[in-house]
Amino acid sequence: MADLPDPPPRSAQPSAAEPYSVRDALSQLRLRELLTEVRDRVEEVIDVRDRMDELVEAILAITSGLDLDNTLHTIVRTAVSLVDAGYGALGVYGPNRRLDKFVHQGVDTATRERIGVLPQGRGVLGLMCDPPHTVRLNDVAAHPAAVGFPPNHPRMGSFLGVPVRIRDDVLGGLYLTEKSGGQPFTEDDEVIVEALAAAAGIAIDNARLYESVRAREDWTAATRDITTEFLAGAPTTEVLAHLTDRARGLTRSRWAYLALTPDPDDPDAASGELEISEWSGPATRFGPGHALTTVDTAIGAVLRKCETATFEDAETCDLAEIVPDAGPVLIAPLHTPDARIGVLVLSRDSGSGPYSAEIADLVTGFTDQTAMAMQLARAQRRMQVIDILTDRDRIAQDLHDHVIQQLFAIGLTLQGTIPRAQSPQVRERLSDVVNDLQDVVQEIRTSIFELHGGDRRGTQLRERIAWVVRQQCAHRQVRSALRVDGPLSVIGPELAEHAETVVREAVAEALRRSDTTSVEIAIGIADDLTVLVIDDGVPDPGDPQSDAGLADLRRRAERSGGRFTVGSAAPASSGTRLFWSAPLH
Repeated sequence: MADLPDPPPRSAQPSAAEPYSVRDALSQLRLRELLTEVRDRVEEVIDVRDRMDELVEAILAITSGLDLDNTLHTIVRTAVSLVDAGYGALGVYGPNRRLDKFVHQGVDTATRERIGVLPQGRGVLGLMCDPPHTVRLNDVAAHPAAVGFPPNHPRMGSFLGVPVRIRDDVLGGLYLTEKSGGQPFTEDDEVIVEALAAAAGIAIDNARLYESVRAREDWTAATRDITTEFLAGAPTTEVLAHLTDRARGLTRSRWAYLALTPDPDDPDAASGELEISEWSGPATRFGPGHALTTVDTAIGAVLRKCETATFEDAETCDLAEIVPDAGPVLIAPLHTPDARIGVLVLSRDSGSGPYSAEIADLVTGFTDQTAMAMQLARAQRRMQVIDILTDRDRIAQDLHDHVIQQLFAIGLTLQGTIPRAQSPQVRERLSDVVNDLQDVVQEIRTSIFELHGGDRRGTQLRERIAWVVRQQCAHRQVRSALRVDGPLSVIGPELAEHAETVVREAVAEALRRSDTTSVEIAIGIADDLTVLVIDDGVPDPGDPQSDAGLADLRRRAERSGGRFTVGSAAPASSGTRLFWSAPLH
């Protein structure tokens, strides 16, 4: 505003006019004061208008974002700028009215690291939120509720704190300190920050809603992917590993592990032990294969009640031994109405925020759906096995009703033809063919038995034994016959190795005699595993290799708690009869 004009020079008037000059000077002075006041008021209006423009721009800026972390930083940065503060911070409450997030400005990284633990919302910081009201102080340290500053904390004098609310819910607090020039915060500052805090409440609520929607979308996608993998027939261990990794990532956990019951269909599964099957996160001295007891433990309670539970730390849920540094813990059951499969355990670092009720609900939905998918996949595999067994039964029935009957008819026809043959060579040849047909019938019967059994382990053992016999007899004109009576699938790995070795050594023993023309191997499975090998050769009593082989078979029988004998095949004929046995259990 232009300067006021100087008063006109005093004219040389008579002394009678002097009073009028004084009054004129006083009027001019009063006018100058009024104009100065108007100028100041105009400047104040302009300043208020500028600050209102800045406030509107700030409100538009903080309400336009949907990312929560970016929104929080924008709020603090804008508040510091609007009231010309040296420091600013925004604390957001999580569950149990504890500060879950604390965003600050004005303190450099090095100072922040020296300060250490962030504020917990006590003292003056908590004063303004219970009940919610604005707090404006000239010296924050002098307030009776102040709890002091931690070491290495910068000095802070003036203070302005405003609660951030949405409707009646207090979301946190916006704190500003150290107004520039050492001045206290004004009423205008208070009005501006209160308006900003109101907009901040809406912005934080919108960002949280957006995060909640995105989180539910992520959980839905994870549930869909895991369910698809289960029902597509992917290996169970691979799918469970994916399940554990996804749960850890979606809950922002440090550790996640899955502990399963030995038999989900067992009604007492929740009363025994669980075994950790999958682990995600930093390794500890425990891991897959470690047993967790369910007796009088939080895990057992979760599994029995089929309800998700959250805990403040690992100590309160008896899991500190598994992860010593764990903070908040969430335990969710994997169950269906008729099966208790296991539990999913999630844990965060010590000092981290607890798991919210929303996260607990999302994890519960995830584990419920994946447990159902696991059971459906199990039922699907059972149906596939039933289909295979049904096909095997049909094939076995066809073999029994048609193929074996036809072979019997052919054998009977050949047997009836033998007496009519004039040549001894023809009769001998026909007898050999009849014997071969009997062997074929026995092979088919064994195959029928295995088709009914449906256990691949027994089939593999029979194939190994048959391969041993074929390999031994491949370069000798010796007729071999292998007969198996009983389910080979009940034989354990160690006993199966004994059976294969006994057959190999017994057949080799028979083939050491040059006059051997036939070898019969009969394997029986009842209470004991028995191996009977009969040949038509004449043994050589002085063969040291034979003695060593027989001694090995005898030692195997003794170690297994069984018997071993070797002798003549029949009193009036040549040949050797070797018998080896061992109990199944």
